[in-house]
Amino acid sequence: MTVKESPTDPAALSSVAVIGMGYVGLPTALGLHAGGLNVIGIDHDPSRLAAIESGDADLIDADQRRLDKSLQEAGFELTTDVSRLAEADAVLVCVPTPVDRYQLPDLRPLQGACETLLTHATRGQVLILTSTSYVGTTTRMLVDPLQDKGFTVGEDIFVASSPERIDPGNVTHTQQDTPRVLGGVTPACGERAQRVIEVLTPAVHRVASPEAAEMTKLYENSFRAVNIALANEFADICTGLALDPIEVIDAAATKPYGFMAFHPGPGVGGHCIPCDPHYLLWQLRETRGAAPLVSQAMHSIAERPKQVVDRVIDALSAAGKGLGGARVIVAGVSYKPGVRDVRSSSALDIMDHLSHRGAKVDYYDPLVMRVTLPDGTVADSAIDPDGADWDLVLIHTVHPGHDHGWITDCPIVVDATYRFDSATAAEHPQPV
Repeated sequence: MTVKESPTDPAALSSVAVIGMGYVGLPTALGLHAGGLNVIGIDHDPSRLAAIESGDADLIDADQRRLDKSLQEAGFELTTDVSRLAEADAVLVCVPTPVDRYQLPDLRPLQGACETLLTHATRGQVLILTSTSYVGTTTRMLVDPLQDKGFTVGEDIFVASSPERIDPGNVTHTQQDTPRVLGGVTPACGERAQRVIEVLTPAVHRVASPEAAEMTKLYENSFRAVNIALANEFADICTGLALDPIEVIDAAATKPYGFMAFHPGPGVGGHCIPCDPHYLLWQLRETRGAAPLVSQAMHSIAERPKQVVDRVIDALSAAGKGLGGARVIVAGVSYKPGVRDVRSSSALDIMDHLSHRGAKVDYYDPLVMRVTLPDGTVADSAIDPDGADWDLVLIHTVHPGHDHGWITDCPIVVDATYRFDSATAAEHPQPV
């Protein structure tokens, strides 16, 4: 066991290490530094750190200003040197927990991060797992191995789970304004971890255990997945009945209780909704448990890109055209407005399906200049598109602050967002 002399008073917290400088880790590191702590940001990818140091990170404006300031100040370091973990009073694990092509959890990044942390863990540290994962992850990946190494959790080292709640591009619900759920292994663990998380947000909701915190995050995103699947289903029903689904949703949303507005779209993307419920479904297989509603919702979400392709085919057919040889351009390929993130973006699957069914597919996205499709094909964004150059435009993502007037010049427009205003070439507010 490595021994680091550290005061037992939790108020002595002065330095924090953050493992993973991605869409969660970087804003977390910036928030901790803005709160007065010395921060060591650790990532295995030197190119990612170089991009951050050059100011080239996909951040909301407030975090970009924090980054610019932090890079000029002492107490904010970026490194690939994992041995620096031993210097910190607290360590937050902020690495991705994706799924593979079979929708099974890919735990390699998280397992690797936890193994690295265990190698350098020191007496008195507070270790907080923020990555979303199955119930029991904190115990299995941190608590049990720490005890095997001779630590006594809750006495000479402190462990908790506090799943992240960062929504990329969301300027309405920032990290510092969003409550965090936290579950410590012991009351002392919870108290120590709360002092760390309170630097990021003053609203911390304590639960009885890491397992309760882990399940909370799975419930949150399963809830969203089920309701998005329902919104998509109702959009199709409304379209079949010649009704505007957005008009119906907006009308239902006037009810001040018992209803929460979710909106249909071309699919889901990012790191949360396409992935997190699968961690729950995967874990339930071990106990032969079942979550049929969540399972069906995830199946419906996976099928959504194919349904969008069917809409494209129907629109072309109505104009006397076939999909084979048709010139199709996809407007926006990031998974949500205002971000450069294309992880799990339904646009990539849609482009892949269209291409394999004979269409000539291009895309335009002012924030994403190059993408790699599921089949490995690399595509570059069109520059200054002219709508007349294509037979059909499929509206997938509309970035605020950019000119989309060219869309109205295209002969056929399929709006997969359901909210594009062709009269003003602007988008209605989209959910985050």
